Amino acid sequence: MPPTPIDRRTALQLAGAALITAPAAAPLFARDEAPAPLLRRAIPSSGERLGVIGVGTNRYNPTTDEERMGRKAVLAGLSAAGASVIDTAPSYGESERVIGDLLAEIGNRGRCFLATKVTARDGTRAEGEAMLEASRQRLRSDRLDLVQVHNLVGTEVLLPLLREQVAAKRIRYLGITTSRDPQYAEFEQVMATERLDFVQVDYSIANRGAAERLLPLAKDRGMAVLVNMPFGGPRDGNLFGKLKDRPLPDWASEVGATSWAQVLLKYILGHTAVTCVIPGMTRLANLEDNLGAGRGALPDAALRGRMEAWWDENIR
Repeated sequence: MPPTPIDRRTALQLAGAALITAPAAAPLFARDEAPAPLLRRAIPSSGERLGVIGVGTNRYNPTTDEERMGRKAVLAGLSAAGASVIDTAPSYGESERVIGDLLAEIGNRGRCFLATKVTARDGTRAEGEAMLEASRQRLRSDRLDLVQVHNLVGTEVLLPLLREQVAAKRIRYLGITTSRDPQYAEFEQVMATERLDFVQVDYSIANRGAAERLLPLAKDRGMAVLVNMPFGGPRDGNLFGKLKDRPLPDWASEVGATSWAQVLLKYILGHTAVTCVIPGMTRLANLEDNLGAGRGALPDAALRGRMEAWWDENIR
């Protein structure tokens, strides 16, 4: 089922415990005025609308109570703010189990859009079936919102399996992922020949390869787009490190961006093919800052061009 909306009182209750454990974080809801609503975009295959900011959970392997509470704060605050997408994978260590446990404690599974992944490294359907069942158990969810073939591993056997599970109402949507440009040619071929609800790609102001062919093709083919590694990855490095101590350019105020994180995320969301961006977040302060990128104005094509020119001249 689509995520269930919640009111402000419920939001405060969900985020309350996290705020107590993280007093230094800027509170999500402790303002005289409620923040502007989070922007939402439709999944083309269904019309269901998702908040444009989600969370990637590759680092959801807490080793201390403090780390666990930080992640719990993010998952509680995410749905409290009207966002829902939580992206994970069996290969992310204990991430699926941690998410399943935390959502059960918070009680907000019905307000979350759970996306995980599947592979078939041995090329067999049985491996995919076993992986899906294990994910359901760890996530404590009989029906998964989205399952993606991870980095195209086993696409030939897994896409038919996922279609069967969609028909059986065990999965709501299916898709594929990539996080490296050497896969783009194969990824494009699968996009062009298969019916997919979602694609997930790596994309940032420093890594624009996906915008050349993959994002336009997704728009033409009616596929929702999740964006990973918005703050940099193995190819382009940590973008915050490159921006250290630099003041925001004057043009940041044109879209209401008050931090570099918001600049980087608003740039991505300015591309109309993008449905939701999923930065990694483990602290409430990160969440609030990132949510700011999903509110208010987004850069149009002209401003995005100026942003790219500034980056190429000053950073690259």
